[in-house]
Amino acid sequence: MILANSMELAPLDGQRFRFDAGTLCLELLVTGGEGELARWERLHTPGDLAAWIPYSRVGLGDLVQVSADELAATLRLRAALQRLAATAASGSRAFSGADLATMNEAAAAPPPVPVIGPALERSWVSPVTGTQFLSAVARDAVEVFGGPALDRIRTCEGERCPMLFLDTSRPGARRWCSMDRCGNRYKLRTRRDRHPSG
Repeated sequence: MILANSMELAPLDGQRFRFDAGTLCLELLVTGGEGELARWERLHTPGDLAAWIPYSRVGLGDLVQVSADELAATLRLRAALQRLAATAASGSRAFSGADLATMNEAAAAPPPVPVIGPALERSWVSPVTGTQFLSAVARDAVEVFGGPALDRIRTCEGERCPMLFLDTSRPGARRWCSMDRCGNRYKLRTRRDRHPSG
């Protein structure tokens, strides 16, 4: 099943799979990061960010204009969200005050402004700025980290998989970034362990 808000990802191993981060703020984390995640980096220029935003669940299309300063702000917010989400997924609530301040600063800017057209189609006041997009991401993060969803932030249980997501399943039992990737690898490994050859 392909979820409405899932993204198709193609990591370095070349296996494409669908991933649903469960929420906008964690969606941003699939664009790369610091340390081990630097090899996944997709946001090298403002144009890279402007090209990625239409794939996010905000639904801004190609309306966003991004400056170099806005790209730098995005990378700062993404790094803060990565640390906050990893802390939450570990079961800790020892969040960095600096990371929370980064989130709050981005959330304080005006978000994209929705409009409705004569045919009742939903759109946005154009152009949308990178700062407005970041505000939408940060406001989503405030809702997630400041509410009951915080206990549903998970790290994929796949071997060496760094993917973080919000478990939106009714029972709260999601374990994998994707059943097509890490879930399937686990099933195959379990089957081999049960039925070793020869």
